[in-house]
Amino acid sequence: MPLALEGKKAIVAEVSAAAKDALSVVVADSRGVTVEKMTGLRKQARENGVQIRVVRNTLARRALSGTQWECLNDSFVGPTLLAFSTEHPGAAARLFKEFAKQDQNFEVKALAYEGELIPATDIDRLATLPTYDEAIAKLMSVMKEASAGKLVRTLAALRDQKQEAAA
Repeated sequence: MPLALEGKKAIVAEVSAAAKDALSVVVADSRGVTVEKMTGLRKQARENGVQIRVVRNTLARRALSGTQWECLNDSFVGPTLLAFSTEHPGAAARLFKEFAKQDQNFEVKALAYEGELIPATDIDRLATLPTYDEAIAKLMSVMKEASAGKLVRTLAALRDQKQEAAA
C-alpha cells in the first residue's frame, strides 16, 4: 500500500533523527526470518541501545543523505533493515553477528562507523570493540600490572643495594 507524502516525510524525519544520534549503523537483509525471531531480535536490540528500522531504500537514502552514513547508500538493495547503535558503537554489529549465527536467512550487508564504510565480512572490527566497562577494566589491569612491576623492580634494587653493602 503506497504511503502518503506526509507519511514518507515522517519516516525520513524519524530515520534522520536516529542517524544523527547514532555511533554506528548496520544494514542487513532479514528475508526469510520468522516474525517470532524478529520480535526477539527487536527486544534484544532495545535492551542493548540499538534502534532497528525497516525502511524503503529510497526513503533510507533520502534520510541519510548529507550525513556521515551516506556511504551506505550502495548497500540499499532489496529489503533493508537498519540498526542504529546509540550507546556503544559495536552494539548493533555484535547483536547482528550473533543473530546471523542462529538464523541462516539473516544477512548483514554493510556497516559504517564514523563515516567509514565497512564491508560485512569485516563485522568483527565493530563487534569486538570493548564496551566502556570492559575498556576501563582492561586499563585498570594494565595500571595494576605496571604498579606491581614497579614495586618488584624497586624491591629488587633495594635487595641488590643491601647485598652490595654487605659484600
